[in-house]
Amino acid sequence: MGIAKGAGMSSGTTTKASPDTADAEAWQQTVSEDAEPMVRRPLGHSSNMVGLSTAYLASPDFNARPQSLELPHVRATCGALFEMLGEAEDMADAVKAFHAYMAATFCLEAEQRDPLDKPGRKRPDDGTRRFRSSYLRLLKGWVFDSASPEGAVLKGWVESRFGLLPTWHGAPIEYIPSPAWVRYVEQKMSSRFHGNSIHCQLDLVFTFCQWMMRRFVLKGREHITLYRGVTTVCGGEDQILERLDKRRAVARFNSLTSFTGERDIADCFGDKILTVQVPATKILFFDKLLPRHPLKGEAEYLVIGGDYEVEMSTL
Repeated sequence: MGIAKGAGMSSGTTTKASPDTADAEAWQQTVSEDAEPMVRRPLGHSSNMVGLSTAYLASPDFNARPQSLELPHVRATCGALFEMLGEAEDMADAVKAFHAYMAATFCLEAEQRDPLDKPGRKRPDDGTRRFRSSYLRLLKGWVFDSASPEGAVLKGWVESRFGLLPTWHGAPIEYIPSPAWVRYVEQKMSSRFHGNSIHCQLDLVFTFCQWMMRRFVLKGREHITLYRGVTTVCGGEDQILERLDKRRAVARFNSLTSFTGERDIADCFGDKILTVQVPATKILFFDKLLPRHPLKGEAEYLVIGGDYEVEMSTL
C-alpha cells in the first residue's frame, strides 16, 4: 500500500523530542553510505490547473509560505454540495452530506447501480460485468500497493491537476520513457478506472478535504506535522537532495505520498523517521475525512509531493 512503502501522517502537534546527537550521527553515516544526493531535475509540466508554476508548487519555498490551491471548476459545477455543507453543524454532518452527494451523483450505492452490477443478478454468459469506478476503490488499491493501477490513476490525477510528474512507480522513474514510466502511463490510462468521471470524483474529494480542514481542523494553522517511516533515503521512493545540517535535509517525495499523523505508526514502516511540516493546502485526503474508508487504521494522509524540508531521526 501507499504507506507500506514508507509512511507517516499527523493531527498537527509534534509529540517527540528532536533527534539527539546519536541520531544525527547515524543519519549522517546512513546518507553518506547509501549514495550521494540526487541531482535536481524538473518535477513536472509547465502548466497546471491551480494558477501557480509547478516548479514553485513543488518547492520548499511554497511549503514555507503556502497558498490556497483551488480547482476553479469544482465550486462552479457543484454548488449544491457546498450549500449542503454550509448547513453542517459539525464534522459528522458534513461527512454525511458529502457521502450522500457522491452517492447520488456517481451512483455509488448498490441500489443505484446498473442491474448487471447488483448483487445476486445473473451475469451474461460471456462474463460481462459493468465496473463502476469509485474514489473509494482507488483508495483501497493504494492501501495495498501505491504502484498499483489504482495508484497510477491517483498519480495521474495529481499530474493532471497540479502538473507534478511521479518520480517512482514500482521503480525509479529516472527518464522518459523508462520501464517504470511506461508502466505508469499504461496503468493511468487504463479504461478500467476511467469510467464514472473518476477525475471529477477526485476533484470533489480534494475540495471537500480542504473545506473540512479549514472549517474544523486547522484552527488558524497553515501546516500539519506528519511523519514518514523509511528504510533508505537513497535509491528508494524518497530521495535526499540536500543536507542542511546534521538533522535537517531537503527530500524529494513522489507526486503523491503517504504520511501518518502518528509517530508510533511511522516507526512500523522503517527505522528512519522523516518529520515534515506539510502545508494543509497540499493534503488530498486524511484519516477522519470519511467514516468508512480503507486508510482508517493507520492515521494516513495522502499528500501532494515535491521537495520538502525534513527533520531526520532514527529509532
